[in-house]
Amino acid sequence: MTRDQIPVPLLMLVGIPGSGKSTWARDFVLANPRYRTVATDALRAQIYGDEAIQGDWLRIWQQVMTQWRQAIAAIHQGELEGVIYDATNARRRHRREAIATARQAGFTSITLVWFDLPLSLAIEQNRGRSRQVPADIIATMHRQLQGAPPSLQEGVNRVLVLKTDLYFVLPSQSADPLR
Repeated sequence: MTRDQIPVPLLMLVGIPGSGKSTWARDFVLANPRYRTVATDALRAQIYGDEAIQGDWLRIWQQVMTQWRQAIAAIHQGELEGVIYDATNARRRHRREAIATARQAGFTSITLVWFDLPLSLAIEQNRGRSRQVPADIIATMHRQLQGAPPSLQEGVNRVLVLKTDLYFVLPSQSADPLR
């Protein structure tokens, strides 16, 4: 198989704070250790010493792209199988920009994994987190996602919707969205 024939998958997580994205990514990587997670919260913690510090988005985005390029190289070398991009990705415009950048970087298969759950449940789950996001911000992101939900028209290969009753009740059945 030539370098151009090697699939380079990206799972782009989409969901409001408290929807379970990071937990799902952690569980997915435990079940699929040849995947690497690139998480904006982890980058904030690395750059600013605290994931709650929003910081300079351009600086964070540059680190996302750096980690994507490193992961793509590792995929081509046979060390990795794919990448999970863990961020809220709540705004369609921002998703489209990230998708276009991911394609330019070399990802050949992009799946949007949408954590679609009721706002009340996300707010409840947010209360149990060590770093809580204000409920009004979660509500705003929820409205953005409901008004412009993830779709194939954004330039992706597939959209996987994880509903509350599928993921939170049966997490082992959601471990690998590509198989």
